[in-house]
Amino acid sequence: MINRTNVIEVENLKKQFNGKIAVNGIDLSIAQGCCFGLLGPNGAGKTTTVEMMENIIVHDSGKIFYKGGERDKSFNQEIGIQFQHTELLAFLTVKETLKTFGSFYHKHLPVDKIIDMCMLDNIKNSLNNKISGGQRQRLLLGLALLNDPELMFLDEPSTGLDPQARKHIWEIIKDMNKKGKTIILTTHYMEEAQTLCDTIAIMDKGRIIEQGSPETLIAKHCKNVDCSQNLESVFLKLTGKSLRE
Repeated sequence: MINRTNVIEVENLKKQFNGKIAVNGIDLSIAQGCCFGLLGPNGAGKTTTVEMMENIIVHDSGKIFYKGGERDKSFNQEIGIQFQHTELLAFLTVKETLKTFGSFYHKHLPVDKIIDMCMLDNIKNSLNNKISGGQRQRLLLGLALLNDPELMFLDEPSTGLDPQARKHIWEIIKDMNKKGKTIILTTHYMEEAQTLCDTIAIMDKGRIIEQGSPETLIAKHCKNVDCSQNLESVFLKLTGKSLRE
């Protein structure tokens, strides 16, 4: 039964690529206003899952509901996506980039407000190929916030950033969450997930193998004295310590 308090619901979702199973019948319910973390080792199926929810790739079978119904033309106008890899036009400035992306939406927040929110004022007139990695991540987050989305997809938003830049990205995400935005976050940083997320789902081999709040998962899986009381210990216990290619 569909729960209308959930923003996104996924039922028995499946996807294959060239006969290889990527997502194998998963169920997810993401409540309005929560920060939901989808974690997993490389090849677990989390990126495919998120791209199906974003309506970027088509699922083979199963159902995806948005606010209790099928996704319609309004869906793309109501979500924000921060891709891990986005090509930005080198000959545009940061401010020009925000204006250009803003034109894709029926309505959007003032560009100057986004510049202020993401602390881009000192680089707003810089060309995209002249900004640092941390500045670029803040710009990509700003692009995801332009249409004041109800639902945000953030794909590894702080990958490659130094600790100061990472913490700043976290503060922006926390602020968005406090304003009632629903956030779906993928990350390989367990500290990031533990700090930001209300609910965690851990994927491996195309399936959800565990789900709950960070506190619940830690309490459940870190009972032994040789297990550190953190989400990384939970992750390694459930998915193993061997290197995934």
